[in-house]
Amino acid sequence: MSGSGKPPVRHVDAIVVGAGFAGLCLLYRLRGLGLSVRVFETGAGVGGTWFWNCYPGARCDVESLQYSFSFSEELQQEWEWTERYASQPEIQRYLDHVADRFDMRRDISLETTVTAAIYDEQANLWRVETDRGDVFEARFCIMATGCLSAARVPDIKGLDRFGGQWFHTGRWPKQPVSFRGKRVAVIGTGSSGIQAIPMIAAEADHLFVLQRTPNFSIPAWNAPLPVERQNEWKENYEEHRRAARNSRSGILYEYAQRGTFEVDEDERRREYERRWATGGANFTHCFNDIFFDRSANDLAAEFVREKIREIVKDPKVAEMLTPTDHAIGTKRICVDTDYYKTFNRENVTLVDLRQAPIEEITETGIRTAAAHYDLDAIVFATGYDAVTGALLKIDIRGRDGLKLADKWHGGPRSYLGLMMAGFPNLFVITGPGSPSILTNVVVSIEQHVDWVARCIDHMRAGGAERIEPTEEAEDAWVREVGEVASKTLFTGTNSWYMGANIPGKPRVFLPYVGGFGKYSQICETVAAEGYRGFQLA
Repeated sequence: MSGSGKPPVRHVDAIVVGAGFAGLCLLYRLRGLGLSVRVFETGAGVGGTWFWNCYPGARCDVESLQYSFSFSEELQQEWEWTERYASQPEIQRYLDHVADRFDMRRDISLETTVTAAIYDEQANLWRVETDRGDVFEARFCIMATGCLSAARVPDIKGLDRFGGQWFHTGRWPKQPVSFRGKRVAVIGTGSSGIQAIPMIAAEADHLFVLQRTPNFSIPAWNAPLPVERQNEWKENYEEHRRAARNSRSGILYEYAQRGTFEVDEDERRREYERRWATGGANFTHCFNDIFFDRSANDLAAEFVREKIREIVKDPKVAEMLTPTDHAIGTKRICVDTDYYKTFNRENVTLVDLRQAPIEEITETGIRTAAAHYDLDAIVFATGYDAVTGALLKIDIRGRDGLKLADKWHGGPRSYLGLMMAGFPNLFVITGPGSPSILTNVVVSIEQHVDWVARCIDHMRAGGAERIEPTEEAEDAWVREVGEVASKTLFTGTNSWYMGANIPGKPRVFLPYVGGFGKYSQICETVAAEGYRGFQLA
């Protein structure tokens, strides 16, 4: 401490907030430019979303060979994945390996939450404060806070008086949790719930699944990863990565080149069956009009509904699990292992919250409008304040004291999802207005990190100390994101893509849906044209 009693202000070239995939990638790239970097991470370990989401059944829905870094050929060659879809523990081991292999931990402050990031216009520095009393200043501040990191516990009356245990899938405890012999409720049937429910059902005495909105889910058909397949990828990683970067979603799916109505009914059925048997989110790319033509979407959706009715033995339960209120794929398509089959178990009860909403949590369980359920534990699989939530938890202030929360009062505004007018030298990785959550996020992260690193390098080479988008460029990009989304079926669905899961959150389609390959080309063109739409000084 200094004589004034204030903590000393420490200086680095760049501050990174978050130590998940994005934070680690940034640290590697910025160090490569010779910059001094300090990374702040709330968790007790690296990993970000994957550190916290260690609930039963947590698993990636992008194939493991693609859900990994490409910045180091040695890393690509040495790491061995064990399954088609990696589990949370395996992804955590991978990220720990990355942090150790590249000696990253010395620049990371764990169990440290950034509370404020305030721009000093005169000094052209970002002043960052943490809950531990740290004060750092840096020319560049980069938010790697993640799109799915601000876990949301719904505001349900009485939770504070519940006598049992309760958990959120997005903030799962590190110590083992046992549901053996217990009566458990899982609230929510999105991606996390669909993964956790079969695992908890296999252990609990009785499981109540409290569902408001049924979701479409495609089987993962997860399996051990054959050595031959892994070796083939390692021999051709550069080619595979290049193809993924030019694709719609940053994933090497089989993207259909024909429309639903270009084939007859028999051929269409065969294609749906083939995609179902292959498994994974690849199903939604079975025809190229699924996200644009509601009649085409309806046929694919009805195929999945038929599968649900085939798997679930009780017709009433099957109907409750069958989505009818949204186009398939316009909510996060889920990928599962034995999800629908779980509802054939005698110890599983599905509760329809649309028919009988939750009224309160009591000391001994949950009361809906129709019944009281005695419980020992409650699991909230209720998702996140996606894309913007983690950023808005921090007191971020730009030029003239402009608060990011005020700027985004009517919905997030950015240029390319990378920067905001009024916030010089503040970058966001996979921010609103970028493809982010519609892609293989690791590919999106690497594209953003590479762009940011090259931008900083360009500034240093040209003697520029400040970069900021113009309001005109930002306005034009916000319009572009909205116009592209309006041509799809996405905007007709109340999803977390639209912020619809958070009361009072502006209804704005958060990601750019024009395709990852197209988006990357736009970013490259902007940079090649001297950072068009940005002011450098």
